[in-house]
Amino acid sequence: MLRITVIESSEIAVTLRVEGRITGPWVEELRTACTVHSFPDEVQLSLELADISFADAAGIGLLKELRKRGANLIGATPFLAEQLKDGTSAREF
Repeated sequence: MLRITVIESSEIAVTLRVEGRITGPWVEELRTACTVHSFPDEVQLSLELADISFADAAGIGLLKELRKRGANLIGATPFLAEQLKDGTSAREF
């Protein structure tokens, strides 16, 4: 199960708290929520990830994709931060 909660929203930024597991159908649910809340592209998206208990390969792939598109990934657990490493600085973790 995955819970996505808007914890901050303005015309220029939105922060979503993501809790649970990013697996299976929940990967697309998160993708859709991020797309909806960051439209238009000028809106800065941030994801609070401290309460993620697990992410499968598709979930990790989505988080990497979102980061490449400019999303801030905040508060990832050490395990999740390790999974998200791609040879670049992980200072946001």
